Amino acid sequence: MKPVLTPDETSRSFWERHYGKMTTPSDGRPSAMLVRFVAGRAPGRALDLGCGRGDDAIWLAGQGWHVTGADVSETALAAARASAQATGVGSMTRFECHDLSATVPEGSFDLAFSMFMHSPVEFDRLGALRRAAAGVAPGGLLLIAAHGSCPPWSWADPETAYPTAEEDLAALDLPEWRRVFVGPIAREATGPNGVRATVLDTVIAVEKVRP
Repeated sequence: MKPVLTPDETSRSFWERHYGKMTTPSDGRPSAMLVRFVAGRAPGRALDLGCGRGDDAIWLAGQGWHVTGADVSETALAAARASAQATGVGSMTRFECHDLSATVPEGSFDLAFSMFMHSPVEFDRLGALRRAAAGVAPGGLLLIAAHGSCPPWSWADPETAYPTAEEDLAALDLPEWRRVFVGPIAREATGPNGVRATVLDTVIAVEKVRP
């Protein structure tokens, strides 16, 4: 169901309301694309853009990464901190509140990733991704997974045309980075009430070239 937005809606007010309605614990499952593209990489420092309730960050911390998660919702971040403590990775994680249209966490990261950072409230998604890319250390990975198709349970209009991975990469303007993978990947996904569907993800995985 498409969310109802108030006339003065902001990213912060929308996502606070969204996460405030959630009464069941997060399922703790990491994103499939994160698991796929991080496999085999040596743990280091990671940045999770739009971390929500922290599933990806907590999973990464369990693999030995030191993870900074950023989200605009303090409600989501409080849940992420509690889950990290409960799973024993509190010392490996840090969760910061950011309006990603304006700021991202500072630092140098061996991995910066964004898993489906879409919003019904307009915000500067490409700007956030560019700022995250600037913080990737030489040899580090920038990983972006986004919707390439509209699943049956999506908020979006069924006719929504999503950018391709090539279009997003061109907009990011990272010509000197090495391509690991850029393109679409189909997968089976489960939505609310157990509804299953084949969805298309657009994936960008690029490494910053060492000098």
